[in-house]
Amino acid sequence: MPNQPKMPPLRVRAIKATPVEVPLNFVLGTSQQALRQVPLLLIDLETEEGVTGRSYLFCYLRAAQPAIISLLGEIESLAKGEPADPVALAAMLAHRFTLIGVQGIVRMALAGFDVACWDAVAIAAGQPLATMLGAAPRPIPAYNSCGLGIKDDLGALADEAETLLAMGGFRAVKLRLGYPTLAGDIAAVRTVRQRIGGDVALMVDYNQALSHDEAMARGRALDAENIYWLEEPIRHDDYAGAAALARALNVPIQIGENFSLPANMQAAIEQDAADYVMPDLERIGGVTGWRQAADIAAAHHLKMSSHLFPEVSAHLLAATPTCHFLEYVDWANVLLQEPLIVKDGHAITPQRPGNGMVWDRAAVERYRVR
Repeated sequence: MPNQPKMPPLRVRAIKATPVEVPLNFVLGTSQQALRQVPLLLIDLETEEGVTGRSYLFCYLRAAQPAIISLLGEIESLAKGEPADPVALAAMLAHRFTLIGVQGIVRMALAGFDVACWDAVAIAAGQPLATMLGAAPRPIPAYNSCGLGIKDDLGALADEAETLLAMGGFRAVKLRLGYPTLAGDIAAVRTVRQRIGGDVALMVDYNQALSHDEAMARGRALDAENIYWLEEPIRHDDYAGAAALARALNVPIQIGENFSLPANMQAAIEQDAADYVMPDLERIGGVTGWRQAADIAAAHHLKMSSHLFPEVSAHLLAATPTCHFLEYVDWANVLLQEPLIVKDGHAITPQRPGNGMVWDRAAVERYRVR
């Protein structure tokens, strides 16, 4: 467990959750589905001292929003009046939810609470979250993941790649693959590569679309295409299969967005299932789980990137010894008074106390799910 910072004296008063659905600026067509809007859940953790900590969750389905809100109500009943010490609360809540299991939407609710709690204590301490975690806020290398979904029109795909790179001086983008044929994947890669040039990092993501044999065949073809990493080609929990791909292919294998708590990440690493790892904040266990995961990555000398949640991930990567890339998406920008800034391909970790997120209340009302 990482060294624990001194916590300001705060006590939990209430948890408020607001469901919203935000339209995407770029349709995100993956091998699984096409996303045109995303259901988010905004969390406000109020303390007796008047400090409010904030976080948000990506709920994937609107139907998950009320279920997670209900679980947050249970968390509130357990944490109300307790010191807002996120590490101690994480341990207490994990114990209390043992019988139902700290997985799925339970894990998501706990992670959202944890992130908001860390925000509150950092605000009370008058420090950016990165500083609270023992690091200085700094620019973090980022890739643009807002678009480049699966498209029939490859010319439009190349146009979108140019647009994404220009948004913040990016030098890296992620392309979704999983076309019906290998030839389709290669055509998409080559079309984008021809437009962006050879010195831009091009990550590709299959979103678990392939069988092991298909992944091996397509991976061998991608070895010749100057790909920065090959993300989740097969089922996320097939660590043995991922390890076989990592041994056989030259292109690095990237997994991690589906690691459920640090123990799963440890298990994957012990099986040599990846060349890089990229935990997801709401699945790895919030800030508390991320810190444990960062120690695991450091112990195994594995570069660690983030999945989604760029506003908080910038702080966490600043405090991650093997910091690699921040995945940038602009989903929450419309809801924030001060969205995360990207300059020269780097996310600028805010110097404001906490994680830096403050809701634009008019926008929240506009996109609220009723």
